[in-house]
Amino acid sequence: MIADDALDQPSRWYGTNLVGVPALVLGSTAFNAHPVALSIAGTCEAHPGLFSLLEGSRDLTEAQDMFVHYLSIAFGLRKPEPHELKSMGQSEQRRWHSSWRKLLQGWGMDSNGAAGAVLKGWVESRFGLMPSFHKAPLARFPSPAWITYLQEKASSRLNNNNIFQQLDLLYEFCQWSLRRIRSQNQATPAQHLRLWRGSNQCEEQVISGRLQNRRCTVRLNNVVSFSLSADDASCFGDWVFEVQVPTAKVLVFPDLLPGQVLQGEQEVLALGGNFEVMARYA
Repeated sequence: MIADDALDQPSRWYGTNLVGVPALVLGSTAFNAHPVALSIAGTCEAHPGLFSLLEGSRDLTEAQDMFVHYLSIAFGLRKPEPHELKSMGQSEQRRWHSSWRKLLQGWGMDSNGAAGAVLKGWVESRFGLMPSFHKAPLARFPSPAWITYLQEKASSRLNNNNIFQQLDLLYEFCQWSLRRIRSQNQATPAQHLRLWRGSNQCEEQVISGRLQNRRCTVRLNNVVSFSLSADDASCFGDWVFEVQVPTAKVLVFPDLLPGQVLQGEQEVLALGGNFEVMARYA
């Protein structure tokens, strides 16, 4: 919902969500400091067979194979054989292209492309976090930037084949994997990942404090990429933010899935919002 006096202030926009935590809270520094576990309503309940199989897996590698195989069957993600294509219509021939893997690969190539718009739209739909940037700042509505974003996130080229439901399962699998890894490695599960993000033109992201004072609060887009090291992050911008990201906000982490998923091998994809950061000039 958007109040009339907040049309040019995206930081005050919010939407309903499916995780039981108000979007204004979910996007706040208070949630980051004291996170709670999140689950997209109905996802695990709609796919009990998958999560039953995962609980019986011997290790993460076996769980990965189960996840990929299940989604391949449930959403028809296997590329048809040449003889199968002959009996399909043109729309059916394209159907297998709309997959969680293709979408993440598209994000890795250009987070402001069509794949990025669909992913931001999914976060908006499931978590209620509104995007703040897509090719240009998403400020007052309507604007050319907003129209472009809305068109791209609804484009049938990528937004079909129940892509939001595929991403729901990806998020739930990621959270299941993090819990499994933590339970095996630590007596007390960690609630945060120490990550870094490189960025340029950061002044417009600062909502409290100053970059030059190192400690400040920044508003990040509703879904963002982080790096596992400061050196990797410095390749993406003049300023590097050190951030404590709640594991509840993580969508993809390295080694979560087999094969090429994101462009960067050390890339973590997570929900955004307001973050307290330690900033340094690279």
